[in-house]
Amino acid sequence: MQLNLKDKLVLVTGSTAGIGKGTAISFLKEGAKVIINGRSDEHVESTVQELSALGKVYGIRADVSKQEDCVELVNKVNNLGDLDVLVNNTGVFTVKPFFDVTDEEWMDYYQINVMSAVRMSRAFLPKMIKRNTGRIINLASEAGIKPYPELIAYGVSKTSLVTLSRGLAEVAKGTNVTVNSVLPGPTWTEGFSTFILELARENGKDLDTFIKDYFEKDQPSSLIQRYATVEEVADTIVFLASDKASAINGAAQRVEGGIIQSIL
Repeated sequence: MQLNLKDKLVLVTGSTAGIGKGTAISFLKEGAKVIINGRSDEHVESTVQELSALGKVYGIRADVSKQEDCVELVNKVNNLGDLDVLVNNTGVFTVKPFFDVTDEEWMDYYQINVMSAVRMSRAFLPKMIKRNTGRIINLASEAGIKPYPELIAYGVSKTSLVTLSRGLAEVAKGTNVTVNSVLPGPTWTEGFSTFILELARENGKDLDTFIKDYFEKDQPSSLIQRYATVEEVADTIVFLASDKASAINGAAQRVEGGIIQSIL
């Protein structure tokens, strides 16, 4: 399938690792020009060097949880050209009981997970509407629809991104600009795999047994009974950014293996 993404300018926030990096790779394989973003100059530069063999890659360091960094990032992106695709991927989570999450931590969740997407969308959506072309994709989570007691603050922030996406799609109504959210479930990223390996060792189990037991006991509603791969999530994002998905707008696209027991 030809996705017609060649030479499109794409910004993926938080793209030096995990789903963000995987998304950058998938866009590059489709011929897009990709802007790598992260909070560390070192990580941004190393990612650009690593991915440069795949296509045209730019690197811009910015902490998108900070307004001043967002302004600088937007200016640098605009100097490269008109942005065609914005993927708001930056996000954090911590497994923590609700009663132990402080006000400051709640605000951090909103600054990093929500306000980063708000600021980036506010900067780039008007130009997309004026040009009558563009894609915004916000990385939410199945935790925003299926709340977990140990991830309440995270889940609330991800629910906000689903609402933000639908609202922005309404703002762009009648244009060729689409705004969608993507809801990954448990995904086998580098960082997460390290965490799971440590848990398996602590429980005295080999990795395969630990994963099998986790899905049988903790995620019995999962239809695939495994972790999603970074590539599966990234390819969904890339498809939503393509011309082939122009009728998908304001949607919350689930990539969670059926954990959410709902037909909608």
